[in-house]
Amino acid sequence: MFIRVKKIGQYEYLYLVQNVREGGRHVQKVISTLGRRDDVENSGLLDGLIASAARHSRRSIVLSRFYRGELAELRRRSIGPDLVFGRLWQETGCAGSLRQHLADRHFGFDVERAVYLTVLHRLMVSGSDRRAASWRETIEVPGADGITLDHAYKAMAWLGEPIAPVTPDDARERYQAEVIEEALYAHRRALFGAAVVAFFDTTSLYFEGRGGATLGQRGHSKDYRPQLNQVVLGIVLDENDRPITSFLWPGNTTDVTTLIPVVERLRSRFGINRACVVADRGMISAATIAQLEAQGIDYILGARERSSKEIRETVLKDDGVSVPLIIPRQKGVTELAVKEVKIAGRRYIVCRNPEEARKDAETRAKLLSALSRKLSQGDKALVGNSGYRRFLVAPDGAGFAIDPAKVEADAAFDGLFVLRTNMKLSPLAVVLRYRQLLSVEQSFLASKTLMATRPVYHRTDAAIRGHIFCTFLALILRHELLARLATRKDPMPEWQQIIDDLADLSVVDVEQDGRRARLRTAPRASIDPVCRAVGLSLPPVFQEMTSSKSREPAT
Repeated sequence: MFIRVKKIGQYEYLYLVQNVREGGRHVQKVISTLGRRDDVENSGLLDGLIASAARHSRRSIVLSRFYRGELAELRRRSIGPDLVFGRLWQETGCAGSLRQHLADRHFGFDVERAVYLTVLHRLMVSGSDRRAASWRETIEVPGADGITLDHAYKAMAWLGEPIAPVTPDDARERYQAEVIEEALYAHRRALFGAAVVAFFDTTSLYFEGRGGATLGQRGHSKDYRPQLNQVVLGIVLDENDRPITSFLWPGNTTDVTTLIPVVERLRSRFGINRACVVADRGMISAATIAQLEAQGIDYILGARERSSKEIRETVLKDDGVSVPLIIPRQKGVTELAVKEVKIAGRRYIVCRNPEEARKDAETRAKLLSALSRKLSQGDKALVGNSGYRRFLVAPDGAGFAIDPAKVEADAAFDGLFVLRTNMKLSPLAVVLRYRQLLSVEQSFLASKTLMATRPVYHRTDAAIRGHIFCTFLALILRHELLARLATRKDPMPEWQQIIDDLADLSVVDVEQDGRRARLRTAPRASIDPVCRAVGLSLPPVFQEMTSSKSREPAT
């Protein structure tokens, strides 16, 4: 039904018209003649007709009054986080794997919902698990209304608890989180196939408290907190940057001892037998390489160019020709000079980055300038500074001086990194594959900052393992969302923008004339591409509630 304007002579007339179907075709049927247009507009007839119709359109009335600020919010909850990550939680197999391993357990609460809420908290906001208890009251998550902080603690402890050996040959203690990881990989393998590259790196996480019975130990802190107990965390990604598995060791574990256990678990538990292992220089040792080669495992490892005599005296002095390599990146390109050196069957790839070489030279020049000023003021305190000490010499025991030979030797490593591999890939392909290891470092950055794995206050090893495993699950969901967005033509939103926009998308309960309604807020800029990438639709803007006491929309 609509108003039609028809000109007759010099005047325009208004008619109330309805589309009807007659004889198999649509025709317009005049319901009422309203009169001359100028008379109708001057009389206010149209305004009265519109106001009268609006009184019978509850949706329009409620929305109009709400936007004018005339209706108070009875309850507001954010729906964006669960709308998107809830879908990914199901499709990545996280929900199904947890429920499968909970089938024979009888908790007094929904453990899967408790774990999901913890993972969602890591994705959306910073803070401890205790702060998450109040945050949960601001979001809408089906089936999670009764979940408390105590439930979250118990769920994390369940994730980190030991499980009974599957076979008598299982000498290593296994944990609930590990079998869930393996189930998630099996789910993904059915969709995408087996991993062909395994990127591995480690970092450290410090504790605010003791850090459990065995995990919390003093060691080399990558967070520059040597006075605190810590745990060593390892993560393995595949060639598409998808998280495969995570590892936890006591904080005093050295990196060189971690790679072989990782490889053994990938082969025995994940069935990844032919994947190339890529790891940084901290993992390399003669014993590690010997075991990798004895087991026929392909590897690309960062080499210790400063401490290896063979690299310093032979590899770096090789006069082979370097090949230029230009690698595109998000902003600009990376230029490298790459050459291959073989010594007694050992294959090295030497890479020099001119831009990094310039930065290294500038840093050293500033350090030497500061060192010269310090020497003029006295040299007793300089030996304790490792940055200064590597350039100092004590000629004839008469104090310290800058050693030009040490400065020259240090300059030989400007912008340099060396790889060792047993693969037959071209040097350029080896370098490109190794550079993907940066993805693991970015995952660590996300786990420490964006997802706030710290602070860690838990007192038991089981709770600590579960706490950190929830961050691993959050990394799976984060990667899945970003990977889906990357396949679309829409510009990629910033991660923080996505999080802010999801948090803002809310439902608001209001009451008008004794009847309740649920309204959805307008979506921000990133919501449309995110929903398209995940394959979901937003709920309606207006939903009638079943009664004034009910919080559920009418179906």
